[in-house]
Amino acid sequence: MAKTDPTEVRPVLRQYQAELESTSDLIAVEVPVALIYNGISHAVMMASPENLEDFALGFSLGEGIIEYPSELYETEIIPSVSGIKIQIEISARRFQALKHKRRFLTGQTGCGICGSESLQQIYDLPDPVGKKISVSCAAISKAMQQLPELQPLNNMTGAVHAAAWADIDGNIVQIREDIGRHNALDKLIGALSASDTPDGFLLMTSRASYEIIAKAARANINIIAAISAPTSLAVDIAAQLNITLLGFARNERFVIYTEQAGIKNLPEES
Repeated sequence: MAKTDPTEVRPVLRQYQAELESTSDLIAVEVPVALIYNGISHAVMMASPENLEDFALGFSLGEGIIEYPSELYETEIIPSVSGIKIQIEISARRFQALKHKRRFLTGQTGCGICGSESLQQIYDLPDPVGKKISVSCAAISKAMQQLPELQPLNNMTGAVHAAAWADIDGNIVQIREDIGRHNALDKLIGALSASDTPDGFLLMTSRASYEIIAKAARANINIIAAISAPTSLAVDIAAQLNITLLGFARNERFVIYTEQAGIKNLPEES
């Protein structure tokens, strides 16, 4: 049966200063998770086996399979010998739309557009974000300083990413972790969509990729702060979708790549 705990203990040999010690280590669990819509398999993602209800909802929204949370009727998590199945029941209208643009993909860790049927699908983008939230430099720094202590799974294993939501004052109000950065964001979007969420901004403990931007836009998020750098396509699409994109957000510093107006109280340029 597939593991459902996010960590497991494994025996290891630890070498330090010419000494070798037999000990154990806590390892992040990675399992295949199949997303099955109305009885039809759509995707298999390698993921951490926790918060899978959030994952199902967030993936469905982030991939444009549904437009609103109310179009997802039921989710059932079924562990099996080969992995975990998520049986998802969506509205007949959205299922018909899914069958028209259906793709099968096997998601490796951090997989983005694996399995797209054509190059054109990469540029099948959502509408530009209409929200015009702005936050201060101090709020960005405050949120980033909180982030490490709010990642229990990564603190135990050192092997997972996090996606977090901070309010406009920089207080982190929701966070999800996963071995894949896109999965972490899907889980966060699912959690945010299922609750009342204050205005704020997205934090990612990873680089900012094309798909991070697209998923955020579908969730009407207009500010993204990533710990690492963005890709060129991520910058282009963020500009196109009216998203303020920050990279290298750490140690009270960040780089603004697009939509400077999303950050207020900026110091004068030297």
